[in-house]
Amino acid sequence: MKPIAKPDWAVEQLTRFLTLIEGYGSPTGRGPYVAGTIPTDEEIFEQAHIVEQIFEHVEPEWRELLTLSYNPAKRWEGHGETAVRVRTGILHDAEIRENLGDNAPRLSASSLHPWVWDGAKSLWRSGHFREAITAAARKVNAETQNKLKLRRPSEVALFNQAFSMDAVAPGQPRLRVLPDDGSDTYRSTQRGARALAEGCYAGLRNPNSHEADLDELPEHEALEQLAAFSLLARWVDSATAEFAQ
Repeated sequence: MKPIAKPDWAVEQLTRFLTLIEGYGSPTGRGPYVAGTIPTDEEIFEQAHIVEQIFEHVEPEWRELLTLSYNPAKRWEGHGETAVRVRTGILHDAEIRENLGDNAPRLSASSLHPWVWDGAKSLWRSGHFREAITAAARKVNAETQNKLKLRRPSEVALFNQAFSMDAVAPGQPRLRVLPDDGSDTYRSTQRGARALAEGCYAGLRNPNSHEADLDELPEHEALEQLAAFSLLARWVDSATAEFAQ
C-alpha cells in the first residue's frame, strides 16, 4: 500500500462515504437513516469524488477490482466494498508491515521536493516514467536559473558554474550550500552538490530523454531517480545565492 501523508483524514473521508451510502442496500435505497438526515445524491457524488482520489492513491488498480451492479439500490455497492478494504489497509498498515517483517521506511513520490513532483506528476500518473524524470529535470533546471537570475547556461554547465568554489563575478553568480568559511566541510559539500548535479543530468536525464528505444523504467527505479533530483532540488532551494556587486 502506498503511504498517505494524512491517514487520519483519509479514514475520516472513507468513513463519511460509507455512512452516506449505508441505506443503498435497503429496498427503498434509504433504509437506516434517521428522519431528516437522508443524504442527497449530490452529497454522495461529492464524497465519492474524494474517496476515488484516495482509492487512486492507495490502490491504483481499484477500478479493475470494482464490483458493478445494475440494481439502482446497489449503485454504490462496489465503491463501498473498496472503501472498506482501503480503510482497513490504512488503519492496519503499520501493524501488518511490522508483523510481516516489512516495516522499512517507504518513499512516496508526492513527498518529493515540489519542483520535482510538480514537474513529473502528470506524466508519472499515466505511467510515462522516463518522460516524468525528464520533465522533473527541466523543472529543477528552470528553478535554478530563476534563483540565479540566469537564462544561460543550462543543465551540467549551469550547476558547474553555480556550485563552483570560485568567487562570484559579473554574470557568474554562485550557490553556497553552506556558508563559505574555507573549511573542508564547505569544500566537500560544494563538490558533492556539483557532482550530484552532473550525475543527475548526465547519467539520468540524458539517457531518459535521448534514448527513445529504451524500455520503460520499472516504477521503483524511476522513483529512485526522481529522489536523486529531489535531493538536488532541496540543496538548490536552500542554498544561498551570491551575486557580484
